[in-house]
Amino acid sequence: MKIHQMFINGEFIQNRSGRMIAVINPATEQVISEIPEGTPADVNAAVNAAEQAQKSWAKLPAIERARYIKEIAQKVRENAEEIARVIAEEQGKILPLARVEANFTADYMDYMAEFARRYEGEIIQSDRPNENIFLFKMPIGVIAGILPWNFPFFLIARKMAPALVTGNTIVIKPSRETPNNAFEFAKIVAQTALPKGVFNLVSGAGAVVGNALAGHPKVGMVSFTGSVDGGIAIMRAAAENVTKVSLELGGKAPAIVMPDADLDLAAASIRDSRIINSGQVCNCAERVYVHESVADQFTEKIIAAMRNTTYGNPLTQPDIDMGPMVSKTQLELVEAAVKQALADGAQLALGGKRAPTKEGFYFEPTVLTHCQQHTAIMQKEVFGPVLPIATFKDLDEALELANDCEYGLTSSIYTKSLDVAMRACKEIKFGETYVNRENFEAMQGFHAGWRKSGIGGADGKHGLEEYLQTHVVYMQYNQNIK
Repeated sequence: MKIHQMFINGEFIQNRSGRMIAVINPATEQVISEIPEGTPADVNAAVNAAEQAQKSWAKLPAIERARYIKEIAQKVRENAEEIARVIAEEQGKILPLARVEANFTADYMDYMAEFARRYEGEIIQSDRPNENIFLFKMPIGVIAGILPWNFPFFLIARKMAPALVTGNTIVIKPSRETPNNAFEFAKIVAQTALPKGVFNLVSGAGAVVGNALAGHPKVGMVSFTGSVDGGIAIMRAAAENVTKVSLELGGKAPAIVMPDADLDLAAASIRDSRIINSGQVCNCAERVYVHESVADQFTEKIIAAMRNTTYGNPLTQPDIDMGPMVSKTQLELVEAAVKQALADGAQLALGGKRAPTKEGFYFEPTVLTHCQQHTAIMQKEVFGPVLPIATFKDLDEALELANDCEYGLTSSIYTKSLDVAMRACKEIKFGETYVNRENFEAMQGFHAGWRKSGIGGADGKHGLEEYLQTHVVYMQYNQNIK
């Protein structure tokens, strides 16, 4: 069993409390590591180290900062298989997806590093003679990156790479459910020439470490990915210092299946979008609206697709489609959501219960039909392989049902009509819409939600802008000088 230490100012150190948190493999229910239970004092030490390092880090040319990021990316590639196995062991992610996460993380860091020569300020026209107005893009300072447990390794890069290339330093807090990969990342950082204090790692409970980071007066921005309740807590803590927040929160992605859709494509894509990472992804297809004329055909196909989904221990069964829920708590939440749906009148077409395994937190792939719009199964996020289905009469009704939700992250529509697709793009009120494909974003896009799905966003040039602030200079000069 591994015993980890926090990484502050370039050194691995023991936490001040001496208390540790056990990390469990969700496939076996066995303790696989212990991590430090951080305190506000640990947070303060990390933030102070980051603040001190930021002064000289920001003075480096961006292209030099990018070289450090690329060095880390290369070492991630060299250790990708080991990292993937760490992710699979602690999170329950299947190995092929864990390998994608490890390598995509390296690609993402290289991609963000390439912005070193690309992000720009502006020269603005002045109303006065003999004056130039310059708008500089400047780093914010110390960034707090608070991570979720579902794509824990990639989210390090999603927050760190744009922060560092733009001249900020960072303190990362991993999820207590899946922290081991973050400590492996810190070990990689320690092997590089990255200056001390630029990257720091503090582990512990969100209510303690996360709250201390969000409320720290020296933190310039908090980038958080997690639940709506977690985001609200972050905003409250940040409000005292009027600290900027960037939040990616929950989702309840609608998938609309039109009567002209390729039903085989729709069933395969929606199934893939529901069971990826065992349904524990914020942009998963969470609810299906299928036109009543093709509802029976589609439902038959999606039930067959979900029934053929295989599951098991990712480290011992490499050819499976999904692993366990990340924790017993998450398993119980999914189980409760299905029970409530059935009590609300939904009909069980497939699954609906814990998988009959000797160990591990597994839930069967589940399909629910005849779901009513007002019920929790169609309104509240379910982080598990549970697919509720409802029908609609026309596009007007489908769009109204899709938009009737407190979330607004991702959405999808399946149709062969350009007119229908374009109207959906105009009228569906979500940050992302996928047309005739599964829900999975690109690093050059912009992953951002509406409503309770978040504030700000990540990826691409717009994601990079989250880590910058402006400094406008009015420069008047004497035209008479010869």
